Amino acid sequence: MRVRIWMSAGIAVATVLAVGAWLITLPQLFASADLAWFADRGGDAARGRLIFAAGDCASCHASPGQSNRLRLGGGLALASPYGTFRVPNISMDPVDGIGNWQTKDLANALLSGLSPSGSHYYPVFPYASYTHMEPQNVADLMAYLRTLPAVKGRPPAHELASLFSVRRFVGFWKILYFRPGPLEPDPARDEKWNRGRYLVEAIGHCAECHSSRDMFGGIKTKTRYAGGQDPEGAGYYPNITPERIGHWSEQDLIEMLRSGKTPDHGRVGSSMADVVTNTAMLPESDLEAVALYIKSLAARPTPKP
Repeated sequence: MRVRIWMSAGIAVATVLAVGAWLITLPQLFASADLAWFADRGGDAARGRLIFAAGDCASCHASPGQSNRLRLGGGLALASPYGTFRVPNISMDPVDGIGNWQTKDLANALLSGLSPSGSHYYPVFPYASYTHMEPQNVADLMAYLRTLPAVKGRPPAHELASLFSVRRFVGFWKILYFRPGPLEPDPARDEKWNRGRYLVEAIGHCAECHSSRDMFGGIKTKTRYAGGQDPEGAGYYPNITPERIGHWSEQDLIEMLRSGKTPDHGRVGSSMADVVTNTAMLPESDLEAVALYIKSLAARPTPKP
């Protein structure tokens, strides 16, 4: 009798835990009022082009093996400790891309990390940073994407370890690391600094690369901008706090973002060279704002690889 009681109690506890886990990992779409805002809002394609550049979109989503950075057929393989991710097609193809998406669908992807069907996106897509984007910029980006060509073809599926192939588990990751919402301007800082913060923290998602991560893939707070290992194991992203580049002037940073040249008579390489292709498209005022913000970062020691 006691065995049956304990078994029943165990089953009950397991059921409660399972239901609780199911509920707390439930994808949270925007409220209907927010979705209505996106449905009724038009975007400016010219502004969207700058968002596209600042967000480094082409670097991941352009189809590999061809030179047109605006053919967004996806397919790039991203290796990680959890398996290989394949970047999706975000061209205007209605079958293989996002040609049937509404602006609200892009908003849910960027700001909530959710697909139109309501499933979690893996955080290899840097929505933990994009979530801080201004709604109007999302609408602008969608307006620009709609001017780009449709590309046929759907990339292969992700190749992940069994445990990580369950998208619902991303809900646990979001509980630990995902903090949605806009960046409130710092009233103690001027407009240029706040603009730079927005470009670096939200659209540019610079911390996603220039930081170290823990075993679950979350950014270690104490290493934010202090450098981190390339998830593909091919190198190490540099420390961009004053601890490492404190001798760089704001003008040095602007020049690097414009041309890739560093004050040490070198040039940036690897994935940063591709980033510079994008930042070079930004207006001078935005480059100045980014440089100002980066120079204001707290100095942090470079973590060991």
